Amino acid sequence: MKVTIARLSAIAALALLTGAIPCGRVRAQAPQGKPVTVRGKISAVDKQSLKIKTSAGEVMVRLPDKVTVGGVETAKLSDISAGSYVGTAAVKQPDGTLKALEVHIFPESARGTREGHRPWDLQPGSTMTNANVEKVQPSTVAKLQGQQLTLKYKNGEQKVFIPPGTPVVKNVPGDRSLLKVGTGVYVAAVRGEDGTLTANRIVAGIGGIMPPM
Repeated sequence: MKVTIARLSAIAALALLTGAIPCGRVRAQAPQGKPVTVRGKISAVDKQSLKIKTSAGEVMVRLPDKVTVGGVETAKLSDISAGSYVGTAAVKQPDGTLKALEVHIFPESARGTREGHRPWDLQPGSTMTNANVEKVQPSTVAKLQGQQLTLKYKNGEQKVFIPPGTPVVKNVPGDRSLLKVGTGVYVAAVRGEDGTLTANRIVAGIGGIMPPM
């Protein structure tokens, strides 16, 4: 029994941190509906819902009993090295490389989370790349300060320019105690047929930061 409990605890911790469940594990049925992203600051909270102030106004988001909650803390570009597993929202540059809008560093236990390159909704035309850092080097473009990351994922590679001042954070474990008035949050939710928003996963900023993804 002790082994079983320990294994379940490890899986639960990973789920809270990343929203991901290891292959072969069964999770509770997720809320169904159209995927919706909510970004903003919590203006009210109770056990069943959050009121979030977004750039478009306030919205209510229902909180299921088993909603996953993780946190992000401020990090530095120097925390990233070859072998790190990161995610970065970015926009394509004229030369085909990407310019980062933010970078978040996954812990080793979350390596492989949503690996790949795909469209993202941070701003028009943005993408998200979750991948292994193969190389970190100074910008290869003359007169441009910053770092360039070579990111490799299954069947693909991207070169991402990180300008000075780009938000860099690291993912850390979290729970509902992070959900307080004034906290910045990123919420992956679904919109039901009745218009109700239900959270699947929440990332909360720690230390007053806004989750940049």
